[in-house]
Amino acid sequence: MPASFKLPRIDYNAPFSLTFCLACLAVFLTFALSGGWTQTHLFSLDGSASLANWTTWPRLFLHVLGHAHFEHLFGNLIFILLLGPRLEESYGWWRLTLISAITALVTGIIMLLLFRGLLLGASGIVFALIILSSFAKARSGSIPLTFILIAIIFLGSELYQAFQGRSDTAHFAHIAGGVVGGLCGFFWLRGR
Repeated sequence: MPASFKLPRIDYNAPFSLTFCLACLAVFLTFALSGGWTQTHLFSLDGSASLANWTTWPRLFLHVLGHAHFEHLFGNLIFILLLGPRLEESYGWWRLTLISAITALVTGIIMLLLFRGLLLGASGIVFALIILSSFAKARSGSIPLTFILIAIIFLGSELYQAFQGRSDTAHFAHIAGGVVGGLCGFFWLRGR
């Protein structure tokens, strides 16, 4: 008698990463359905926005869910889905949620204080996760060489491009995300 074939169950193995990516996809779909209204009014942050306007406060966090186009969205989602599950194993989903909220807030405040234009996308969070990943297997009392190399390569590249003015990418958001990821990595490493 042949053994019955059972389909493997799908495991929601990385709650932060999967939920964040699904939220970004849903927000992107709302852009298409609303003709871009939700992007302009809910899921982006204008550098000239006023803190006196109550809608600015939630947008300090929600701007990370918005993305300008498919390449922007999928580029960020690929990194989050590659790095997130492993980081969730090391740090837990709640710490990744915390680092994402901190990164969103820091980049939003920097945008309001120093820049004009529109801020949207999860690139700052991606850079925070990239830098944080270098601490995943580190020992307390040490500085991982991978952290040093990642900082030089990614953050150095962002600083260079920011000062060259080569693109409209929010390089400051990448740099701020990397700094938040590095600080959280050091802080959590000391707590191990």
